[in-house]
Formats: sequence, C-alpha cells, structure tokens
Amino acid sequence: MKKLLLLLLVGLLGFSAQAAEKKPNFIFIMVDDAGYGDFGCYGQKLFATPNIDRMAAKGMRFTQHYSGSTVCAPTRCSIMNGVHTGHAYVRGNREVQPEGQAPIPADMITIPKLLKETGYTTGMFGKWGLGAPGSEGDPVKQGWDEFFGYNCQRQAHTFYPKHLWHNDKKVLLDGKTYSHDLIQKQALKFIHDNAKKPFFAYLPITIPHAAMQCPEEDVAPFRKKFPQFEDKIGKYSHGTKVKNPVAAFAGMMTRMDRGIGQVLDLLDELKIADNTLVLFTSDNGPHYEGGHQPGFFNSNGPLKGHKRDLYEGGIRVPLIAYWPGKVKAGIVSDHICAHWDLMPTFCELAKIPTPRHTDGISYVPTLTGGKQTKHKYLYWEFHSYGNAQAIRMGDWKAIRLKVKNDPNAPIRLYNLRQDIGEKKNIADKHPDVVKQIAPLFKEAHTPSERFPLFAKKKK
Repeated sequence: MKKLLLLLLVGLLGFSAQAAEKKPNFIFIMVDDAGYGDFGCYGQKLFATPNIDRMAAKGMRFTQHYSGSTVCAPTRCSIMNGVHTGHAYVRGNREVQPEGQAPIPADMITIPKLLKETGYTTGMFGKWGLGAPGSEGDPVKQGWDEFFGYNCQRQAHTFYPKHLWHNDKKVLLDGKTYSHDLIQKQALKFIHDNAKKPFFAYLPITIPHAAMQCPEEDVAPFRKKFPQFEDKIGKYSHGTKVKNPVAAFAGMMTRMDRGIGQVLDLLDELKIADNTLVLFTSDNGPHYEGGHQPGFFNSNGPLKGHKRDLYEGGIRVPLIAYWPGKVKAGIVSDHICAHWDLMPTFCELAKIPTPRHTDGISYVPTLTGGKQTKHKYLYWEFHSYGNAQAIRMGDWKAIRLKVKNDPNAPIRLYNLRQDIGEKKNIADKHPDVVKQIAPLFKEAHTPSERFPLFAKKKK
C-alpha cells in the first residue's frame, strides 16, 4: 500500500512539473493600415470594436508602441527577424513580378523557425509579403507548418481575389468570395486542431488595407449612419469601385472585430485562454487609399501623419496584450517598445535563447509586473519620397527628411511629452539634444545594396 501511494505521489509530482513547464501558446494578430485611433479603447467614436476593447479591458493596452516601418513589407521583416529597418534585409515594398515581394533569404532567423525548433506548431493566416511563391522567402520555407492567405501584397489589394495560397498550392476562387472570411475560418481551425500542444498562430489580417470592400450586411448600418458619403465612389486597383467607402471602412472594421471575438471565444471554449498570450497590433498608420477618409474617423487620434510617414501617425500603433491570469486586467502601459521586440519576448516566454542579432528587448517584465529594461533609442528609415530617418529617444523624437540627396539633412526635433502632435520643431532651442541624437542616425544605419538610403556620390 505504501509503495502504491509512493508511486502515485511521484506520478502527481511529475504531472505537476510537466504542467508547470508547459509552454504558452502565442497568437499574434496584426491588422493592415489601421491607425492608432481606429479602436474604441484608443478613442474611436464612430464605430465600435467591442472585442478589441474586451482585450484591453481584460489585459494590457500600450500607448507608446511602434511599428517596424511605415509600410507593409519592412514591418513584416522587422517582426519576423527581430530587427529595425536600419539592419533589416527588407526595407521597402519592392515587388517581384508577377506575384510577390523581394524574398527574405533561406537562412534568415525567423520567429516561426525558432519556435518550431522547440516544439511549436506554427501557422500563418493572412498576408505574407516577404517572398514570391517558390522563392526562398516562400512561407513554407520560412518555418511555417501551415500557411493560408495572400503571398503577395498587390494581390491583397482586393478582398475578392481569384486565388489564395494554402502552403505551396494555389487555391482558385470565383472572385466573389470574401477572402477575410476564408482566412478567418482556416485560422480558427488551426487553433482548434492544435489546442493540445504548443502553437504559434500569426494572423496578419488584411483589413482595412487598400480597397474598401465588405459584405453588405456589415456596411448597411453605416450607410444609414453616414449618408453624406453615399454618392462618393472609392476606387482602387483591379477595377474596384465601392459606393460609400466611408461606410465600407466602418463595416470592415466591424467584421474584423467580430473575428477577434471568435478567436477569444474559441480559447475559452477549448479551455486554453490561461495558457495563450494574444497580442493585437497594426502594421503601420492609416492610409487614404480606396476612398478611405482617416480624417473623418480621426484614425490617428492626436498624432501627425499617416502611412508612409515617419511622424508618429505613420509608426505609432496599438498594442494590446491579453492573457487571463498572467497579464493583469485593465492596465495601461507607457513602455516604449516596437515590433522588433516580439522575437525576444516570445523567446523568453518559450524559454529559448534569444538570437544575438536582434535589436529587440523582451517586454515580458512589463506584461508580468517585473523590472523592465528600456531601449536607449528606437530607429526607423523609410526608402521612398526622398528617403527619411527617425529616432525616438526618451521623450525626444528626431526626424530627417529627403536624406537620399542630402545625407546631412537638418534634424527636426520634437518633445513628444509636450507635443505629441509634432507641431513645433524645437531643434534650434535644444542644440545639446540635437548633438546627442545626430550620431545615432549613423550608428543605427547599416548600408544595404538592395535598399540604399543615400544616393551614390557622382564621380
């Protein structure tokens, strides 16, 4: 009898140790071109996002979180590889015809590769944008066990495509099926099928990117709410013409938010919510494409600029962390962090070494109430419109514009604590700060032959 009790005790201790060592699941949800003010918990008043607001109410909402870039592909590269755009392999939206963007190399260290090596099942559902089908950047070669969605960003300009991709297989469509719904269904299936083992689900949702398209059931209520735009036609590629794109945008956001609720409800149904960290963000600031009017919706809140700007409106984006029992409810954090912090954060939680190349710093201490290491500064560079650089150092924000032809372009300086809207350049009043920040532009930038920041000097 004593021997039996001893065996049972050993078994229970083993079970407890195994349970304690169980790796958490990760769900990283990123919407496309949604602004800082496009969500109820960040101040949106014209449409509701109850499920995203639920995440914030029951989790942690960040107020000073930044995107990897101000456009799609470099943000995605920054996230996957854990670096800022001064070190990134992809620094712009360069295309490879007929379908895809410049591919990341086969040997690049990516989050899905790291997690897969330690026992995670990895799945991506949405828009990739880091390598054409069959290239070395193809999702199936970058650590994903399953991929369903758009490979190419240009293909994702319409929500009624003629095809999507499932791993390396082209899925032909009739051009009348709303892609977001198909992708959402596959994402939920992946979570359901992998509930009993560690998984990483990456959901780079395409809403509200490009064409303002949405099934009428979600648009109709906003046609009544915004009748003044009923004669406006929103145009985009693929011959897209949308009547009242303002109502369509609100409908898209409503449909997207409902999908977030489905994810949260599924975690509860599967009884894995307490072992799953869900993060929600956007890839950059809002756009003016397809008839969208971010000014009408106050999509940027108090911020200046939008997509393709290095002002706050182009790069400051939401971050919400939801993890019942691990992240305290209703917390608002002003920790300064960025998309390239995701890799070290996941590595710490998965108890695996963080790659030495990363520019990121884990924000697990912020999530769990510990002592947080802070960045000396954050850095961005943008490779269009004459090229630009930006640095966030404490409360200071420095920007240099048109650096392609003028590597020593003047620094514009703002104090974000006093001037979050970046309305007043105070560089002339703080030469000491300018002098401190100036060398950082050079320190943070590693030259790239693929994406040169400065024009070659004429011989």
